[in-house]
Amino acid sequence: MPVIALEPGYAGPVQDTEDKFGGNRLLYINWDGHMMFCSPVCLPVPPDMPFAALVDEVLPGIYGAHPDFARIDWSAAQWEHGGQPWRPDPGKSLADNGLAHKSAIRLRTPGLDGIGGSHS
Repeated sequence: MPVIALEPGYAGPVQDTEDKFGGNRLLYINWDGHMMFCSPVCLPVPPDMPFAALVDEVLPGIYGAHPDFARIDWSAAQWEHGGQPWRPDPGKSLADNGLAHKSAIRLRTPGLDGIGGSHS
């Protein structure tokens, strides 16, 4: 996201480059239609983590409190990366799935529309 400095000609060091996260990359994840989580979450994750581990081990700690989470049919889950439909390979690493530092992905879960269909 570009930033406009209030002082003309300002140039400062970028403080959130990948080398500053101890071997991890930042990954933004948004679960569409579930506004109980009002914005994407940002997670520091190792690039060699298998995508299946993200789904099985990380996401339950983030989204597991939502009653819809236990009902997700992962085979029907729809993913988006870079604004385009995307099908991650669960056996490949995050890096091998094309996820770079500060990538943003979206998850859609057809048939699950939040608490009482409210999108919350």
